Amino acid sequence: MATQMYNQTPALRPSRAFNAMFNHLLNDSLPGTNRPSGGFVPAADVLETANGFELLLTLPGVPKDSLTIDVQQGTLTVSGERKAPVIEGENGPKVRRMESSYGTFSRQFRLPENINGKAVEAELTDGVLRLVLPFDAEKTARYQIEVR
Repeated sequence: MATQMYNQTPALRPSRAFNAMFNHLLNDSLPGTNRPSGGFVPAADVLETANGFELLLTLPGVPKDSLTIDVQQGTLTVSGERKAPVIEGENGPKVRRMESSYGTFSRQFRLPENINGKAVEAELTDGVLRLVLPFDAEKTARYQIEVR
């Protein structure tokens, strides 16, 4: 009778095949084109503090002068434009892949009734627009009613 020998240690597979498969998977999942997109939606974070709300919008590459912030009938609207890099012409770079979004954007937020729309403050720092939306003192004040 013949005796069979089994190798108890796992076979070491080359990691090159796994890396190639992983890179291929990532490249297929990330959307990429060779031209700029027509618009984008900036990400927003809403925080509540003791004095009101803070709204943080991620706007990388958007200059202050291209932003418009309006408060009308209880709706806050933030709009603007992120311009794409110049890619035309003989001396311009040749685009191989473009994953960033460019173009015009507009975000609207319905404000609660207890927000003072006249006291909204805005600050753009390091590509993050920070809007401070304070509570209206008259609408959030608590009154004791005396029973007679």
